[in-house]
Amino acid sequence: MIKSRSLLAKLAKRFPKSIAKKYGDKVGLMCGVLPETTQKIVLCLDMDNTILDRVLAEMPDLIITHHPFIYKSRAQVFKNDPKRKELVETLEAKEMCVLSYHTNFDEGQGGMNDALVEALKLSDIHPLIGDPMARAGSLSEPMAVKAFAKYAKKLLNVDYGLLIAKGKPIISSVAIVGGGGSRTYSIAQTENIDLFISGDAPHHVRRGIVVDGYNYLDLPHEIERIFIPTMKKRLLEIDPSLNIVTIDHEELPEVI
Repeated sequence: MIKSRSLLAKLAKRFPKSIAKKYGDKVGLMCGVLPETTQKIVLCLDMDNTILDRVLAEMPDLIITHHPFIYKSRAQVFKNDPKRKELVETLEAKEMCVLSYHTNFDEGQGGMNDALVEALKLSDIHPLIGDPMARAGSLSEPMAVKAFAKYAKKLLNVDYGLLIAKGKPIISSVAIVGGGGSRTYSIAQTENIDLFISGDAPHHVRRGIVVDGYNYLDLPHEIERIFIPTMKKRLLEIDPSLNIVTIDHEELPEVI
């Protein structure tokens, strides 16, 4: 058991709110009142109705998510999403507290993008100069771009990806931003990275990649499920006695 404010202060050293993106990202306390002490924590990528019963059965002191549980103000969210309002009210009636670590976890040392680039078994890992959220590194040996795409898909545990192979046919360096960071491709290209990985690339971004003659691998947003074991590791480094329950409930869409 640990004082809750002490736990959050130690997490804030790695993942401070100050590095969260300024486009309206919400991090930190989402709902409920922080308990005085914490022993049991539920970790998940998203807190939603599909796991409500499981969470209620666990009765945790804290629920920690990656994606913001309430994005924007409560008034805005509740006006447009009555199911979310009902979920928040249910959790608060049970005196449960939800915290979210989003882009501050993505950028922070030992967070999302460090975990992803390590999963790709790259060396010489470093942030991009133009986007410190991204991580870049070198392959142990050069690979054909299509062979690397299949390799990356396997290592990041997803069934499919979308490859734009308009750059170097043989690559030696890779950069990645988990989730929807496709626009960072131009920074990676400027910094002489051979291939960039992210997800959710809209049409006009894909066309830009083609016109710019670059390599881009679009992998599903769900590669961010690596948040769960990574945050668990960070929490246990702070207090090995914590009881951490992980819920990995998100499935990839069916390819047809």
